[in-house]
Amino acid sequence: MPQIAPRQQTFDAIVVGSGATGGWAAKKLTESGMRVALLEAGANITRSEFNEHAMPWQMPYLGMSPKVMEDRPMQGRCYACTEYNYKWFVNDRENPYIQEKPFNWIRMRVLGGRSLSWGRQSYRMGDIDFKAASRDGYGDDWPISYKDLIPYYEEVERYVGISGRPEGLDQLPDSIFLPPMDMTCGEEKLRAAVKQKMGRTVTIGRTAILTKAHNGRQACHYCGPCERGCGTNSYFSSPFTTVADAMKTGRLSLVTDAVASHVVMKDGKAAGIAYIDRLSRQPREANAKIVLLCASTLESTRLLMNSGICGDNNALGRHVMDHIYQGGASGMMPVIEGKPWAGMPRRPNGIYIPRFRNIKEKETNGFIRGYGYQGGSSPNFNFGAPGFGAKYKDAVRNGFWSIGITLWGECLARKENRVELERNRVDAWGIPVLKINAEYGDNEKKLWHDGREQASEMLKAAGATEVNLTGQYSIPGFCIHEVGTARMGNDRKTSVVNKYCQAHEVPNLFVTDGACWVSSGCQNPTLTMMAITVRACDYIVREYANG
Repeated sequence: MPQIAPRQQTFDAIVVGSGATGGWAAKKLTESGMRVALLEAGANITRSEFNEHAMPWQMPYLGMSPKVMEDRPMQGRCYACTEYNYKWFVNDRENPYIQEKPFNWIRMRVLGGRSLSWGRQSYRMGDIDFKAASRDGYGDDWPISYKDLIPYYEEVERYVGISGRPEGLDQLPDSIFLPPMDMTCGEEKLRAAVKQKMGRTVTIGRTAILTKAHNGRQACHYCGPCERGCGTNSYFSSPFTTVADAMKTGRLSLVTDAVASHVVMKDGKAAGIAYIDRLSRQPREANAKIVLLCASTLESTRLLMNSGICGDNNALGRHVMDHIYQGGASGMMPVIEGKPWAGMPRRPNGIYIPRFRNIKEKETNGFIRGYGYQGGSSPNFNFGAPGFGAKYKDAVRNGFWSIGITLWGECLARKENRVELERNRVDAWGIPVLKINAEYGDNEKKLWHDGREQASEMLKAAGATEVNLTGQYSIPGFCIHEVGTARMGNDRKTSVVNKYCQAHEVPNLFVTDGACWVSSGCQNPTLTMMAITVRACDYIVREYANG
């Protein structure tokens, strides 16, 4: 593994973080001819560590190791953090933070970051999101429009491979798609009924999982537990795509186990990154002409705060957002074949219902913005049926079909939702920790309740029985879609970076992950984060060439 000796050389650029955005930054900049250092706080990873095909009886603790909760009591709350992969997630005892109000901060420190276990749902945002303030008067518009991002969405989609179905909706622009995954018969019934009776769209999820061979990667074989890794590279993760491409250029120096501490400043500009070797605890420094922070929303902001930069206007750390979710409805679908072969083996995807609230209106039922749904319908086999022999087998095969949908709602940007640096408490490497103060407001709660009621109405419209409202408010952070805290804008008095993610105070410093977001929309954010990063890198390459 290439390592950087302190002050050995000055790179054209340093990228902090190797996840979805950091991988793209490394790829774009090295392919343009720049020499880049990519710093990752966690360890390297190889395909041999993936265990998506391992059965519980092959694991020391049958997949339920107590070690997960011993050192990772917060991370262990996430469904993806299990005995199979818990070492990818941060050790909470080594990486503490302060919650002034409940906030579940799910973090991974490993090459590839959360791209190893993300949900892979990939949706474009439109001007209903980027220019939301102009529509309903709340908050601020982004300094970019959907038109600005179209070519970058396309570049990312052509490379990553997004399977899905075009629907022609302005509020959810279509991507460049690979063939969609099939919907189950229960989902098709829901799609037809909701369109006919309510004028709404139910579509297959748009996911960064290949349905056919693409860019040297194999099509998904539907084994199921994607959060443990993907040995065929059928799902998108940065180590075996963007980072691998950057390595092929010969211009990338990859440094793992590098816990970034702060941005090194000289004469008002960024001169590099100071970091601590995770294993030896020794201080190191890497120097560069340009610095890109792609460490994830709150980690990038923590770096800026610990560096004492970009905070003069009191905008840094404010406007934390995360989607509100964990509410919806469930039921049973009658008169649908329940045999095992009626469905598919562990399809790594679900259905999606795009936002339908406040598309033409400014406000519905006392709330602005909106929500979308994810969910699905599948057969449940009645293994507890009475009897034995052929009668029992028939009862098991007949079974029944369950159906459920859960909403993902927009979180408004509010200044009082913020993070601060707590210098009196440090992590295992001596770096001050974050203090987080964020909660959902009345608007999020109103749209959450409305979303549950509408979920129930849609299931009933499809003929579902035993329909129940489900869930409770999610804790902020637990959707793992945290954005904001170093927002972009044209006015340097109210924003941290400009429309190219370039810091107003430090012109050779860029923040391209979720920290730069102005509003959250209701779509999963990773696709847009990658497009924003590609756009910023094109700007960097142009400006760097001009000196």
